[in-house]
Amino acid sequence: MKKLLITRVIPEANIAAARARFDVTVLDRTEGLSVVECQEALATYDAILPTLGDQFVKEAFAGDIRCGVLANFGVGYNHIDVAAAKAAGVSVSNTPDVVTDATADIGMTLILSACRRAGEGERLVRAGKWDGWGPTQMLGTHVTGKTVGIIGMGRIGQAVARRCHYGFEMPVIYYNRSRKDVDVPARQVDGLHGLMAAADIVVVTVPGGGANTRMIDAKALAAMKSTGVFVNIARGDVVDEQALIDALASRSIAAAGLDVFEREPVVPDALTEMEHVVLLPHLGTAALEVREAMGQMALDNMIAWDEGRILPQAV
Repeated sequence: MKKLLITRVIPEANIAAARARFDVTVLDRTEGLSVVECQEALATYDAILPTLGDQFVKEAFAGDIRCGVLANFGVGYNHIDVAAAKAAGVSVSNTPDVVTDATADIGMTLILSACRRAGEGERLVRAGKWDGWGPTQMLGTHVTGKTVGIIGMGRIGQAVARRCHYGFEMPVIYYNRSRKDVDVPARQVDGLHGLMAAADIVVVTVPGGGANTRMIDAKALAAMKSTGVFVNIARGDVVDEQALIDALASRSIAAAGLDVFEREPVVPDALTEMEHVVLLPHLGTAALEVREAMGQMALDNMIAWDEGRILPQAV
């Protein structure tokens, strides 16, 4: 029976399914594996089910390699150096599709919460400071009919677009590095800054790492309207966090909704102290049925590797 390492606790149904097939070790921890720990795991286990925060960078593949597959728990895999893995003979897979709707739902949660000041309003009520309804109290941004600009028109970007267009009658524009035809009424914009300038609400859904690292920088944020709302449901490293803090502090943009951060789980005090920012603890896929589907997809890829088949979700 092959040895499998699961680097974080995943749903019990997935662990049970894994134990029926593999000799399983589950790490009960919240922090990701360090580079040294990843290197040791690659030398010790036949298969690994890693996730966000595990540092499978190039250096981790420098030693002896026993592992044959990294079946990542999550669609994002910028914590894995795929080229180094493949050079070491390690296959890599991820879990797309099953996360699409849940992540898009969180995108809509952040759009609505940031625009309508929901987080600020709830804090007001919980603190016992609400003194009753008034015609000009806590006026926010009306969402219906506003132009949404989506950066990255993959599965999640298109799911957000459908919700915005059909649910809130929002004109949709999008920026994608390549030409992209989509099945929802939307217009592709050639430049990133052009999209930032034209949209009332900007939603980032691109993969993290690589060329996308800090693609949302000070210049991109400066292109936004002063009434603009910025939402990130992609990866924290896609945004220059300090530049975003500066834009919010100077009120050069109106508000932000963030589910991801540059140095998770560290969230700068500057963000937590701002009332016009909605902050979530990376809830994009945080629903039991979604996490179980992710775990099963990871296991399906691992079983395919074990049986000598092509990984269904190879990256």
